[in-house]
Amino acid sequence: MITVSIIIPCLNEEKYISRCLLSVVNSDYPMDNVEILVLDGMSTDNTAQIIHKLSKEHTNIRVIPNPGKTAPKAMNIGIKAALGEIIVRLDAHAEYPPNYLSELLKWKEKLGADNIGSVWKTAVLNENPKTIAIQKVLCHPFGVGNGLFRTGVQKPMEVDTVPFGCYDKSVFDEVGLYDERLRRNQDIELNKRLAAKGKKIFLIPTTYCCYYARETLFAIAKNNYQNGKWNLLTVYYTKNFQSLSIRHFVPLAFFLSLTLPVLLSLFWQPFIFVSAFSLFLYLAVLTLVVMKMDRKDTNFFQLMLTFFVLHISYGWGSFTGLFHFYKIFQK
Repeated sequence: MITVSIIIPCLNEEKYISRCLLSVVNSDYPMDNVEILVLDGMSTDNTAQIIHKLSKEHTNIRVIPNPGKTAPKAMNIGIKAALGEIIVRLDAHAEYPPNYLSELLKWKEKLGADNIGSVWKTAVLNENPKTIAIQKVLCHPFGVGNGLFRTGVQKPMEVDTVPFGCYDKSVFDEVGLYDERLRRNQDIELNKRLAAKGKKIFLIPTTYCCYYARETLFAIAKNNYQNGKWNLLTVYYTKNFQSLSIRHFVPLAFFLSLTLPVLLSLFWQPFIFVSAFSLFLYLAVLTLVVMKMDRKDTNFFQLMLTFFVLHISYGWGSFTGLFHFYKIFQK
């Protein structure tokens, strides 16, 4: 029987860690062949206490400190400590169905995949019109682009990246470990390295991971600001624009189409009409998108606002990343 090492980076996840770990230990895959390594980034809430309590009930759960606190550092510590021949990277902010591991491993062998993952379903813990709007926006192509792991596939498909991958441990000897400089995009960047080596990455539809979204617009804006910012820093650190995809830079283009003409209008006033036209076009398209969406349990206004916050915060983050990019380049 294949031995599996599940690695879960974790930091201040007291609301989610119990759901995550219990969903893993209730897998239909034999737990005698699985070790669960939780890399705790020195949590300051009750996360560590919850993990330690569960580890007494389930002896295959092991807590390993991650003084570096970031996900790539956690993954590298976990990979080095792992005893399994298969590495599965999971997220503490998610929950997994019983067939998650068994389906990944079955299809990995069947397809000859070097990395394999499943569709990502977005959920919320507390349902109300605001959180349901967030959930729907984070599942919609207009909100998250053409990432197939978010929008779904009908059959196993070779792709450029998957969330929470399942790898042979030996893969890391060939392509290297996670890039510890990257606070975001580390999984995408690793998958780009795999693809550059001719490795096969597959997405399967026969199982899924249930990722719990942040439940306030402020939290959504804060998270997507960081995502946007790290797009530019990822390009700088890797010295490779192919470490990301074009879809990651669309919000930056939108943000610049609104802000640059405003600044230029200080020198020539008609430039302001460029911003006005960009905003009008965006709102017109957004209105059509929202009108076609299922608005059950939420409303038109919440959906419009959530899309706008998502796109602007991501674009703003990418814009500030330009300045960090410039400062680093000058050193």
